[in-house]
Amino acid sequence: MEMKVVKFGGSSLADANQFRRVASIVKADPARRYVVASAPGKRFSDDVKVTDMLYNCYEMVRHGKDIGEYYQQICERYNSIIADLGLDFDISGELEYIRNAIEHYSGRDFAASRGEYLNSLILAKYLKFDFIDAESVIYFRENGTFDEEKTNTVMREELKKHQYAVIPGFYGVMPNGTIKTFSRGGSDITGSIVSRAAEAELYENWTDVSGCLMADPRIVENPLPIKTITYRELRELSYMGASVLHEDAIFPVRYAGIPINIRNTNDPSAPGTMIVSATSEYDSEHVITGVAGRRGFSVINIEKDMMNSEIGFGRRVLDVLEDNDISFEHLPSGVDTMSVIVSSAYLKDEFKKERILTSINKRVHPDSIVIEDGLALLAVVGRGMVKAKGTAARVFAAISNAGINIRMIDQGSSELNIIIGVEEHDLEKALTAIYKEFVK
Repeated sequence: MEMKVVKFGGSSLADANQFRRVASIVKADPARRYVVASAPGKRFSDDVKVTDMLYNCYEMVRHGKDIGEYYQQICERYNSIIADLGLDFDISGELEYIRNAIEHYSGRDFAASRGEYLNSLILAKYLKFDFIDAESVIYFRENGTFDEEKTNTVMREELKKHQYAVIPGFYGVMPNGTIKTFSRGGSDITGSIVSRAAEAELYENWTDVSGCLMADPRIVENPLPIKTITYRELRELSYMGASVLHEDAIFPVRYAGIPINIRNTNDPSAPGTMIVSATSEYDSEHVITGVAGRRGFSVINIEKDMMNSEIGFGRRVLDVLEDNDISFEHLPSGVDTMSVIVSSAYLKDEFKKERILTSINKRVHPDSIVIEDGLALLAVVGRGMVKAKGTAARVFAAISNAGINIRMIDQGSSELNIIIGVEEHDLEKALTAIYKEFVK
């Protein structure tokens, strides 16, 4: 039988009506055998996600506050879903156990993970599927990193025992038996992990949008959807702020050659976006696949005469960053200049910033060194760029015609993307200008 793994996001499982939509989608295709569920998301704009409510419970306990009344709201969310679906299912024991565990300092990750756990129990009951607890099949190492090989081996064997099953997203288990979560949005990663272990033909990721868009709809009005995108292109766009899929969700399925289909739970007839390993096809009308950007970068500008002939110069600069637990984003350079782009979050501490400047001065004795904040980066991404002449010229012309000054340019050797640095206040204007240049 063809096999698909399907993951549903928080908005897709926010209330009983959404549960019915999800059940209709799952039951419409017998190949949809393994379902990964998120915690209930927002039901309306001012609503609070259950995961955030659980985080709040943890913080309240940490500060000595009683969570009784607040936790009751979480109980009501789940009980209302069960009642509305007409299920004969009592989770009061689970709810009481979770409250007691949070009150006895079970940990932040445990608290946060219970949203997925409870929602998956209910969904499994509603679908009449088996339930597989993620803590029995997803493993982390002692240092907190994901243990991919152990997880793949154990999960593959477990899935063979279940023709249809629901697995909670977002969490796994540490060697000492405590719960460990992925970063926010981690249910996408769980779906990818399950897809690899199941050797699925397709990983369907159901959310509240009909696939990936060529630009952020909050900035560009009605951007066009992307029909097909490669893993590499999506990773570039995700890293720069496109948030349809968690960037780390790409790796397990990429290695296994499993395509991802981003679909809309509220519009299941829409084809969505296919994410594939590689494709020679591209829309010749739109040379770029998409454009994305984000704020919050700083640049360390270093100047020194004859820098290019000084062996080990760049390594010594990067050693300073490593010593201060800082990773760099980009490294544009000239004959006598070197610029290191880093996240501004690393440099919020003025003492740390001064320590970095002092250390670089001691290591390489530059003629000048200065840190400039307020940089935004844009990524213009597209597999079609390598075959289209003048793409970079069109990008730069569009920005120039919008009256925007470019502070940095970095183009990878693969010609898959062009990274441009602009002032933070110019980000929206630059992104819109580039989009309009290529989509007319």
